[in-house]
Amino acid sequence: MRSTLDAELTCDAFLGGRLSIWQPRKGYRAGVDPVLLAAATPAQAGQSVLELGCGVGVASFCLGARVSGLSLTGIEIQPDYADLARRNASENGVDINIINADLRALPMDVKQAQFDHVIANPPYFLRDKGISADNPGRETALGGDTPLTDWINMAARRLAPKGVFTMIQRIDRLPEAMSALHGRLGSAVLQPLAARQDRAAHLFLLQARKGGRADFRLNFPLVVHRGPQHLTDGDDYSEDFSDIFRHGKSLPLND
Repeated sequence: MRSTLDAELTCDAFLGGRLSIWQPRKGYRAGVDPVLLAAATPAQAGQSVLELGCGVGVASFCLGARVSGLSLTGIEIQPDYADLARRNASENGVDINIINADLRALPMDVKQAQFDHVIANPPYFLRDKGISADNPGRETALGGDTPLTDWINMAARRLAPKGVFTMIQRIDRLPEAMSALHGRLGSAVLQPLAARQDRAAHLFLLQARKGGRADFRLNFPLVVHRGPQHLTDGDDYSEDFSDIFRHGKSLPLND
């Protein structure tokens, strides 16, 4: 018999069932975005990764499933989500240090550490726009009060020399993100993502390097779904994106 707590959760499959993730039934629910974030992170075995705003852990777990031997740390401001991330780590056999903290007030041991990679899926919405969510956890995850400048500034501070920052975000936040990069991170690569062919990009992946000096690179938009509209039951991801979502394939931004 399920506990009262578990009745308020769902256990969802990621990467074709390689990961089983508990998340709130009514709160913020991870979808494909953290999977894309993990796929775009060019981590290698033996490297360290810090995830800012890890939620229930999906991005870090997907990255760990693709690349073995990583040292993973996740920061999550909401205690309930941090607890779920720890539970998910335990049940999926993922070795990760989950820390319940505000990224603007990190514990000293994290402040003194440097990481090869910092990844982030910040809240998508500005709090001076749109309608607040009814659920407090969903509200914080979708529209927290920390500006992108703080996310990127903290990422730059925690990166080791030549370390890489990777972020996924809504396309309307691109000007804010690019402004925040200035003077902090270089060699930026921007990957727009469109839901379907002939539609404007709705998301972007942004990658930059600490101390990077290469020219800015704008990649051709990638299309997530096949066809102009959804016509049948089930998913209709393009072949490459189906491999990412089902099998944990990587999504290199610098190829």
